[in-house]
Amino acid sequence: MKKTVFKVKKMDCPCEERLIRMKFSKIEGVLQISANFGTRELEVVHECDANALLSALDELKLDSSLLQTSEFKETLRVDDEAKDRRLLWVVLAINFAFFIIEFGFGFLADSMGLVADSLDMLSDSFVYAISLYAVFKSDFVKKQVAKIAGVFQLLLAGIGFLEVLRRVFYEIELPNFTLMVSISALALVGNFICLKLLNQSQSDGAHIKASQIFTSNDIVINLGVILAGILVFITSSKIPDLLIGAIVFIIVLKGAIKILNLAK
Repeated sequence: MKKTVFKVKKMDCPCEERLIRMKFSKIEGVLQISANFGTRELEVVHECDANALLSALDELKLDSSLLQTSEFKETLRVDDEAKDRRLLWVVLAINFAFFIIEFGFGFLADSMGLVADSLDMLSDSFVYAISLYAVFKSDFVKKQVAKIAGVFQLLLAGIGFLEVLRRVFYEIELPNFTLMVSISALALVGNFICLKLLNQSQSDGAHIKASQIFTSNDIVINLGVILAGILVFITSSKIPDLLIGAIVFIIVLKGAIKILNLAK
């Protein structure tokens, strides 16, 4: 057995990693795949030709290169898929609960930042849910659910941007900074709980690592909404709230475009 490490510069989320797995599933002799989104490296344990793997990666146009190949003398890792799936469903449940909380209070507080954050959490939950659903499905089904996820996120981003523009040009009440800060702080606690659960996992699977990255990003967004709420109070202006809302929708839009491109 051999272990080959590839540099995949455009692999930064589970979408690309799942696409690679789909591609490699058609190559006989691929035994184990491990992705590191932080370093953009892919480790493959295989019995086939490493150049065949590189050719398959090149077809995906993810800017891939072969770093090194060595003998693999360790024991193949056996991931506890059932345990990982239970953990991810817990994280999904927490995310969806906070989507409902933030979405409702976002309108009560007239806060675009809270609404945007809630839709980002819904978007994450939706993508994770259909990804888990598609694990044991065919390549065709995986591509179709990826398209559904991309279109869903695209719609969320589009609606969000239209609402931001409406609030820029029309007079609206100043966002309730107290609700903005308190609800965002509550969501921050929820994301910290999710991150703690994910960090306690013994799995080094890409799906768990990706969840850790996404949850960390959600924490940054929560802090951004809290900061926007404080600035609304200090400046008596709606601009900080609209700005953080637009930033979050840009994040959702980029994710949607990436998913749709990969689903082609």
